[in-house]
Amino acid sequence: MTGVLTAEDYEVGRQIVQRGVAAVYLIAFLSAAAQFPALLGEKGLMPVPAFLERAGHRAGPSLFHRRYSDRLLLAVAWTGAAVSGLLVLGLPQAGPPWLPLAAFLGVWWLYTSIVNVGQTFYGFGWESLLLEAGFIVAFLGSDEVAPPFLVLLMIRWLVFRLEFGAGMIKMRGDRSWRDLTALYYHHETQPMPNPASRFFHLLPRPLHRVEVAGNHVTQLAVPFLLFAPQPVAGFAALVMIVTQGWLVLSGNFAWLNTLTIILAFGAVPDSFYEAVFPALDLSGSYAPTPLWFTLVVVLAMLLLAYLSRPALVNLFARRQLMNASFNRWHLGNAYGAFGSVTQVRYEVIVEGTLDDVGPGAQWREYEFKGKPGDPSRMPRQFAPYHLRLDWMMWFLALGSDGGWFTPFLAKLLQADPLILKLLRKDPFDGARPRYVRARIFVYRFATREEKRRTGLVWIREPEGVLVSPASLRAGAR
Repeated sequence: MTGVLTAEDYEVGRQIVQRGVAAVYLIAFLSAAAQFPALLGEKGLMPVPAFLERAGHRAGPSLFHRRYSDRLLLAVAWTGAAVSGLLVLGLPQAGPPWLPLAAFLGVWWLYTSIVNVGQTFYGFGWESLLLEAGFIVAFLGSDEVAPPFLVLLMIRWLVFRLEFGAGMIKMRGDRSWRDLTALYYHHETQPMPNPASRFFHLLPRPLHRVEVAGNHVTQLAVPFLLFAPQPVAGFAALVMIVTQGWLVLSGNFAWLNTLTIILAFGAVPDSFYEAVFPALDLSGSYAPTPLWFTLVVVLAMLLLAYLSRPALVNLFARRQLMNASFNRWHLGNAYGAFGSVTQVRYEVIVEGTLDDVGPGAQWREYEFKGKPGDPSRMPRQFAPYHLRLDWMMWFLALGSDGGWFTPFLAKLLQADPLILKLLRKDPFDGARPRYVRARIFVYRFATREEKRRTGLVWIREPEGVLVSPASLRAGAR
């Protein structure tokens, strides 16, 4: 189990990576079908037709440049979901090498078309990560041929940029990462806590410091071992898989951690599985790889290596960019997460009333699916599904609007059914409120004693008003 292994020693890794990446595409397309029309559709908060009229081809490649309609968007999303589902089942992979190549490039192009018109709702680093991963995985071939080692190497390079980029941005971005205190706050102030986040937050502070130190080792030292001979590279990948799994347990970060875990399996050799399961026989034979496929793989990997040069420079730049794309195709990107950690959790609470504004008005709270609201409600698990509106509410509380929040309030005043479907609870059951407002609260996790005494998960205190009572008559659009 030592030395340099050949590409034929990574069949299990290929299966995990191909099917896993396809599964994330499936989730992404289902998310688009469910959320895109309300957020970005013809009558959405930030309509795509108006965006394309302003941005033109500066928006990036997209099949929606010719025309956009919600019907076309749904056709794209459901087509992408169908092809992704076939890839999860491994049906295209059972054919010749060109079949999974075409299938993956197809879903990559369809999702590129969505991301490039998605504006702020698709401005997350894991969108570019999914696009780059899908493009690379397209060249892993089918079950007929051995997985090309150049592609496996490019997957390791992608995982390296993910982990090392995240480690460097932390060391450069926030003193709390350097003095090992970041996790005093992060589990409580992260964008969307999950059911275990409070448990992790309440762990002893010395353990939090150990967690941060371990994170630095995993992200700043271990990634270099991905390029070492086996079994070192495989063990390095397993360390990353375990630490990413820890992040999955402690928060909702869409598919960022899930996709990183899937890609890391591309560096785990078959001999690891045979060592754990002695009865497992992974020996087999492949057909000779067609010359045309070898040439296509080499050219594609050379292109990716060329496109990732800016990302390599960025890793060691004094002003490192976080989650940046250097080309319109989202290939060879820079990655990173949580370069800074907020120490106080602010939440924007949106309320409406059927009454006239005044001391006697009864204000009712709109509840979101994922973000904290009702202090007695335990956070839910949604990742790897991405609740885009809930994530944008977290950024809004930090002072970043992006131009969508005023239209959102107007949609609530109109009782827009598409927007209301994105919420957990409409307090007016489809009726139009007369006024809406947005207030800011400070949230913190209840201590164990507070939880026993009050039953609350969160303790919240009013901080101020973001939007005073507004009505359609008052000019909300």
